[in-house]
Amino acid sequence: MTALMLMTCYSLIGRNFFDSALLGDFELTGVGAGAAIALFMPLCQFKRENIIVDFFTAKCSEATNFRLDRMGDGLMTLIFALLSWRCGLAAINAKETMGASMLLGFPDWIVFTSMCIPFGISALIAAMQALSSMDHTKAST
Repeated sequence: MTALMLMTCYSLIGRNFFDSALLGDFELTGVGAGAAIALFMPLCQFKRENIIVDFFTAKCSEATNFRLDRMGDGLMTLIFALLSWRCGLAAINAKETMGASMLLGFPDWIVFTSMCIPFGISALIAAMQALSSMDHTKAST
């Protein structure tokens, strides 16, 4: 992400002051940001550091919150599994059709593959969390 930020700054300075932009900077930023987001998802899910809006559940019992958290983990499992599946299909399609970015000709299948694998890992982590009974004592009280 730091490299993307420096590249964007270089391109903006070049475009605004020297009338020469870095070719394909928007493509590289999109590819890099998408891959970075996908690659950090397994760690985020593992640490349970997704954004949780607990406005409605703040006054619920610990057992209720535990059950809702497990349900949320189940939904995250489905979402990540669907994302991984669709990215896998998109990677296969992009490889077969030789899809590439407009300016740089960067192969699209590499981008989809770099997102498919971490989404699959995130789905596995979320499934393990959904099935876990780490704090089963909280749920039974």
